[in-house]
Amino acid sequence: MNGPLIAGIDVGTTGTKVVAFDTGGTPLASGYVEYACTYPRPGWVEQDPNMLVEAVGQAARRMFAAGTVRPDQITAVSVSAQRCCCVFVDKAGQPLKMISWQDNRPAEEVEEIAARIGRDEFYDIVGLPLCGTWMLPKILHTRRHDPRLWEQTHKVVQLQDLILRSLGCESFVSDRAEAPFYGAWDSRVPGWSKTILDAFDLSESLFPPVRSCGEPAGRLDAAAARRTGFAQGTLLCVGIGDQNSAALGAGIVRPGTMSVSIGTGGIATALLEQCYRDPARNNMITHHAVDGRWTFEGLQNAAAGVFRWFRDQLGAAEQQLAAQNGTNVYDELNKLIAQSPAGANGLLLLPHFAGASTPYWNSDARGAWLGLSLAHTRGDMARACIEGITLEEKDIITSIRQAGARAELVRIMGGATKSPVWNQVQADVYGLPCETLKVTDAAVMGAAICAASGAGLYGGLEEATLHMVHPDRRYEPDPAASAVYQELFGLYRDAYKALEQSRVFPRLTALAQNGPAKQ
Repeated sequence: MNGPLIAGIDVGTTGTKVVAFDTGGTPLASGYVEYACTYPRPGWVEQDPNMLVEAVGQAARRMFAAGTVRPDQITAVSVSAQRCCCVFVDKAGQPLKMISWQDNRPAEEVEEIAARIGRDEFYDIVGLPLCGTWMLPKILHTRRHDPRLWEQTHKVVQLQDLILRSLGCESFVSDRAEAPFYGAWDSRVPGWSKTILDAFDLSESLFPPVRSCGEPAGRLDAAAARRTGFAQGTLLCVGIGDQNSAALGAGIVRPGTMSVSIGTGGIATALLEQCYRDPARNNMITHHAVDGRWTFEGLQNAAAGVFRWFRDQLGAAEQQLAAQNGTNVYDELNKLIAQSPAGANGLLLLPHFAGASTPYWNSDARGAWLGLSLAHTRGDMARACIEGITLEEKDIITSIRQAGARAELVRIMGGATKSPVWNQVQADVYGLPCETLKVTDAAVMGAAICAASGAGLYGGLEEATLHMVHPDRRYEPDPAASAVYQELFGLYRDAYKALEQSRVFPRLTALAQNGPAKQ
């Protein structure tokens, strides 16, 4: 192999992947490590940040163990990571605790922000609908309920910042694309919001400096070289959150093409050439990886994570069959799904297993099966599972399009694209052509693009993206299936509204938090 190589690191919710690429975007070697979250209480989600740092080292060593690439061939490294994870670090830069983006603990603090700033004003400043997902409510919750941790906290950073620091950056540095997730950043300026900081007696010194995605940030140090196998002195470039990274890795650098990523969580994105605020204040507006552009986003808290739940809780037969035949359990589940028609014989799943984000922003929302009968099979249930996840994405896409973003083509990515059945379901549900990518792990590709740009191998992120991202297979919507899904989409929306208006969701949440009734 000729020419310099770059590496992307993607630290996801359920696993870390490290991939070496050539400058044409061809993956040459990879390593992967899987792990889990912890759930201290209902609605609380945490991960051990030190475990995540070690997972990066393990995945990198596995990549090099294949013998395809050598450490001295890697010119630069950058990091993609699950966004909006609230990492508390001490003065020595050591992580103390990480609260996951999926965590819904700070309900009281959300109301406090609404009272002091106002929901509309918060959205107008930050570009995010106010909810417990963002870091500001979690910071306020920690300051109030965990004073010992707060006393030790020197800075609050995001996960990609922590990983870069662990690789050798002398100080923490955050990326502009993810700055709004702190909940105190004004993406119109851009800069820290004095209004928000003053309202909660916070200083911008609590957060790391914000720099452009892909900008050189330091060199890999000796300790990180021993831990990862990368060569000491390898260039480190400012990283990016996984969903913004995935949009970059899907080639979303020009208007007209949207991306949909279905991983543990899900997201739909469209590029904006001007800063924008949704009049309905439902959609997320963040900085695009390319400076001077913005991203219109819709967030899904639990996407393929719901299907993984189905695999673990209801897919024992497929797991056993896969073990016997030496196949992948998801391939067996896909065979099961293919036995059920579009619409799953009238079975509907609301996939809000971790609350609802765009366009409802309801942390109390919960999953629900509707229409179950004695005639339904596990195949119907499996199909309803992927259809429900995709219907939630359609709800997000509809919200984005109604707010003015163009969509003529959807680039689909994430773990779901390994399933041709699910790819066709996406095209049929959205009613739009869908393209998969040669490199389906678009988030790790986005990190590699940041590394290639930071190393000066291309004239910026857009040029690097156009050279490194390549479409693979195209799926056209089937009119008959699309008609079924259009009707099912109406039922999906009506079902959600009925449960919300009758306050079923918060009542179930209260029941779960209070525990079983005393006899």
